[in-house]
Amino acid sequence: MTLNQLRAFLAAYSCRSFSAAAKDLGISQASTSELISRLEQELGAPLFARTSKGLSPAPAAEELHAHALDCVNSARRGAEAVQALQTLNGGVSTFGVLRYAANYDLADLVVQFHRQHPEVRVRMIGLNSHVVAASVAGGEIECGMVVLPVDSDGLEIRPLARDEVRFISSTRPAGAGPVSIQELAASKLVLYDAHAGWKDPTRRQLRDRADLAGFSIEGEMEVEHAETAYSLVAAGAGDSFMASGILASMRHEDNVRSFPFAEPLYDTIALVQRKHGYISPATHRFSVFAERAIAAQGGLTSLV
Repeated sequence: MTLNQLRAFLAAYSCRSFSAAAKDLGISQASTSELISRLEQELGAPLFARTSKGLSPAPAAEELHAHALDCVNSARRGAEAVQALQTLNGGVSTFGVLRYAANYDLADLVVQFHRQHPEVRVRMIGLNSHVVAASVAGGEIECGMVVLPVDSDGLEIRPLARDEVRFISSTRPAGAGPVSIQELAASKLVLYDAHAGWKDPTRRQLRDRADLAGFSIEGEMEVEHAETAYSLVAAGAGDSFMASGILASMRHEDNVRSFPFAEPLYDTIALVQRKHGYISPATHRFSVFAERAIAAQGGLTSLV
């Protein structure tokens, strides 16, 4: 079985005619018929029946079609990927990043990428992870970096690193020790990412823990930005929780202290792409840049 045989089969399946398939392939009708005949011999089953309206796919053709398409597309993408190792002379990279990309020094990715590949256009979209994951699954974004958990239907997920999530407070005593889920539920909480709400991955983890323990978590105040939540904690308006990478990027206030959770909690940073989805050479290269940037973060625990 060869790629040329599969290409001839796909063309005939699509055109329902050997002559039209040959025209699409740029070869003779005899060559097209011969390629398909050899494929039928290889499979031991007929692929088409001739009718007054043209070619009619046999059951074997219906079974083969999806696999042939995957095979031919994979070969094409492999060739593109190898060519991309040499140079990227154009195209568009569409990549989603977690909303707090700047806190993990990811904001400079576009500048670094553009220096090496000035002819490639980049669309780097920063949204809450659950939106990035949904956009990748829906085909709006080719690839993205998210914090887990996200809805994984239709996605391939590759964990890269994890970052400890810590409780922050300006009123809790410095020596109070780790924070239990019961104490968290009883706290006056300032929550950020108000638009994403409880779809936010960090919030989801904590709510799941609280549900298992028989508690509920509610926010006294909800704001959109982590910086605003941190300022409110510093002002004594309430307590919050943040990943260490985000916390480290804040302008430090002496009265704000951070504490681990009694059962350690982590944000897992991962790359996501659609299952069997196409990743352009430009986006593939951009994802390599993003992965390297995460690997260079000193405060994260690598998972690769």
